[in-house]
Amino acid sequence: MRESWAVGAAVLAAVLWMTGCQSDGAPEKEARLGEAESASPTQPRPSGYGTVFLGVDECSSFGTTSFTEVPCGGERAAARVVARHDGAVDDGPPCPATTDFVLHISEQSPSDEDGDGAVPQGYACMRNLTPPHPGDPGGGGGPRTIVGDCVYDSGGRQVRETSCDGKAAKKPQYKVVKAVAKRAECPPSTALYVQLGGDRPVGCARPV
Repeated sequence: MRESWAVGAAVLAAVLWMTGCQSDGAPEKEARLGEAESASPTQPRPSGYGTVFLGVDECSSFGTTSFTEVPCGGERAAARVVARHDGAVDDGPPCPATTDFVLHISEQSPSDEDGDGAVPQGYACMRNLTPPHPGDPGGGGGPRTIVGDCVYDSGGRQVRETSCDGKAAKKPQYKVVKAVAKRAECPPSTALYVQLGGDRPVGCARPV
């Protein structure tokens, strides 16, 4: 879920980044949550493993304290990398709009995937292989607020995202119906302005 700060009718969306594919037949790689995986310096990496831990189109299992890179066709595969960037999330490009969660990878040394002596800090944007997809419009989660998402008043001049189907513990009160460059472009029915980021940073939300 994500938080937003409101000033009058304006709500500033705060992103909560969740910490959390690979060709078939490759052995599994494992990393602690928030850590990057290191290749053993005494064992060569199998062909097809990829030059980056959890690179684009590679897959991971789910875990509570660690994520494991697994073959995408395996029974343990749960999510696929849809984008992978170096550096910190706050400094890098945003994940695709329908990303379900983000896995943060910490810098590590002395060995790494390509043997240059360091694993750079980075993050992987993950998409579940099967539903549910909290990053979808109205799904009630994901790292970004997008058109189609719903929010409710959580008190203290804040709102939180919730699923639009009304099945979550908190019922939706507003829905983001349009993304525009500035507030004046929102439709007359707008009751809340939500910061989305990007080239159309204003989300126009109406009561539901």
